[in-house]
Amino acid sequence: MEGQRKQRRTVRGVVVSRSGDKSIKIELKYRIRHPVYGKLIKRSTKLGVHDEKNEAGVGDLVEVTECRPISKSKTWRLIQIVQKAPEQI
Repeated sequence: MEGQRKQRRTVRGVVVSRSGDKSIKIELKYRIRHPVYGKLIKRSTKLGVHDEKNEAGVGDLVEVTECRPISKSKTWRLIQIVQKAPEQI
């Protein structure tokens, strides 16, 4: 048991912003059930992600994992770009 690490979470989200050098913001969308009425409610969370090679663009579907704090707002790291966003004219 000693010396083992917990498995780090991996999530997929859409890039909503390129917020500076080596930084992106992704949005995770999910639905929860209202505790009283039972209706499904849409919710979203924005995460600050470290993008070492500046390769992700707005609209890309990306996979990220938890990591040590890189800055005040960045505690996630880009693993891969799952799907590139369609080019806009």
